[in-house]
Amino acid sequence: MIYLSEFEFPSYDEEYAFRLDKVKRTCYNTMYPFFVLSAHGLGRLDFAPVTIFYGGNGSGKTTALNVIAQRLGLVRRAAYNRSDFFGDYVKMCSHRLAAPLPAGSCMIASDDVFDYMLDVRALNDGIDARREELFGEYLQNKYAQFRMTSLDDYDRLKAVCDARSRTQSKYVRQRLAGNVRERSNGESAFLYFEERIGEGTLCLLDEPENSLSPERQNELKEFLEQSARYFDCQLVIATHSPFLLSMNGAKIYDFDETPVDVKRWTELKNVRAYYEFFKWRQREFEI
Repeated sequence: MIYLSEFEFPSYDEEYAFRLDKVKRTCYNTMYPFFVLSAHGLGRLDFAPVTIFYGGNGSGKTTALNVIAQRLGLVRRAAYNRSDFFGDYVKMCSHRLAAPLPAGSCMIASDDVFDYMLDVRALNDGIDARREELFGEYLQNKYAQFRMTSLDDYDRLKAVCDARSRTQSKYVRQRLAGNVRERSNGESAFLYFEERIGEGTLCLLDEPENSLSPERQNELKEFLEQSARYFDCQLVIATHSPFLLSMNGAKIYDFDETPVDVKRWTELKNVRAYYEFFKWRQREFEI
């Protein structure tokens, strides 16, 4: 499915004209995001159901995602790099939709995933602390020398009777919320994508492979492929991951090229570096 079909960024000449016309002060060290994408000759992007931005640090792929997300008004949670000129730059961009932008469309940055994992960790810490309290409470109630003297003691009597009739583990589980610690960081990150990427939405993903092992990256690749193929999702992904770069049918823009060019994943410099590394050591794997 394609919702976003085209996006155009201002040319270098348009950016320079804005600078001459609008920027009178000389106290700015940068006009970010001006002159970032135009330096790579990027003027227009045409989108497929899965479009990938590939490139090294500083190549502009995350900048492009942020600009697109801001222009489309996509839901996002994590803060991102802005400047006094970000709004002006976004206004100079244009886009075309092939279908109305669905509700629930969003941008997911790696910071969103990290924040989610921190929330899970904090929840686990709270559960652990409460569990220790309940362990002590169980022992205190089980062996208490207790006699009921008034109705005010009824709740305590119930707790004492409950402790004496149950094992420690059953007593604690009955009073404790479910523990989510069974999931590793990678599993929690993968679950976050499953929960946030809804059916029939446009989703921008900034380096979703962070925190994921190679095995989990491959699982994420399959999940994203299925989301695009069977659940009417359109995906725009900035990534270094060779697993995600190998997604079936993905249109890949190489931001390391000037001008930015469309390439097959096997032509990309970093992917070739992986290939040469393992090819050179092929015999070690065959022993």
